[in-house]
Amino acid sequence: MAKPLAKTAPLKLLAEDAEDLEVVAAALQDAVLKIGDIAWEAKARRLTITVNRYRWGAREPERVRSAVQLGSVLGVQARRLRRGASEAVVQLLTLAFEPGEAPGGRLVFRFAGDADLAVEVECIDLVLADISEPWAAKSEPRHED
Repeated sequence: MAKPLAKTAPLKLLAEDAEDLEVVAAALQDAVLKIGDIAWEAKARRLTITVNRYRWGAREPERVRSAVQLGSVLGVQARRLRRGASEAVVQLLTLAFEPGEAPGGRLVFRFAGDADLAVEVECIDLVLADISEPWAAKSEPRHED
């Protein structure tokens, strides 16, 4: 019989500057998602990405469904992410901020396979929140050196 996972509070983070983004990037490292889990609402100036986030630091390997939402978005550019491949799974390696005219700039989601999603923002306005209970992961993510 499988052991129940330890009960922990859902993660909720707000990022309003580059320092905050470093914490969010660490929490999102090795998240996986389908291309179809990326939703850009141009009129609302909002980007929402739903991911299966790896919970680093948990006693056993586990993932949790999480949502990332960015506000004040001016534009989104994808490189090597095919919109028509909505079921394709990609692995998020990191999230970086490239400053522009203060307080804006570009948030860049970098994925395995040399793909990225660049999000031009008026200011950093990002929320990350867990939206499910954690479940056992098959293994811990590994990186080749």
